[in-house]
Amino acid sequence: MLKPCPCGSGLSFGVCCEPYILGLRMPPTAETLMRSRYSAYVEHAVSYIVQTCSKDSTDAIDVKQTKDWSEKSRWLGLKILSCTRGGPEDTQGIVEFEAAYERDGLKDVHHEKARFKKQGDRWFYVDGDIAPKIITRSAPKIGRNEPCPCGSGKKYKHCCGNQHKA
Repeated sequence: MLKPCPCGSGLSFGVCCEPYILGLRMPPTAETLMRSRYSAYVEHAVSYIVQTCSKDSTDAIDVKQTKDWSEKSRWLGLKILSCTRGGPEDTQGIVEFEAAYERDGLKDVHHEKARFKKQGDRWFYVDGDIAPKIITRSAPKIGRNEPCPCGSGKKYKHCCGNQHKA
């Protein structure tokens, strides 16, 4: 059975992203480059990630940290949220994506609007804006002087809210 491509295209890895990672073909669009870069993280092909950064970005990349993130994460999937320009005839493009992964037992999603530029016939990653995570409370906040939700009849601060309780 053929190995599915990590980028989620539905194609096999050997047909989809592997030829880009091996340098046999050049990604024709910014989205294709984004997908192949994700697959490179999954496959730990850090040299491809570095080679597909623009010259300005290459100086700023921490290769050890990139390798560490690639190898110590279990990659769970890529979702392309939007593409602005970045087609075969364009010279610039933006790809918004979410890359889900698990590391040290914690699941997370890297959400980024990535900028790409084309030089000659090659697309390069320039930089990106990482979307901030908004954490929302799933239940209303309990005030210190409110009754404890455990039903003890005590104030929350003297019951379950007392962190120094023995």
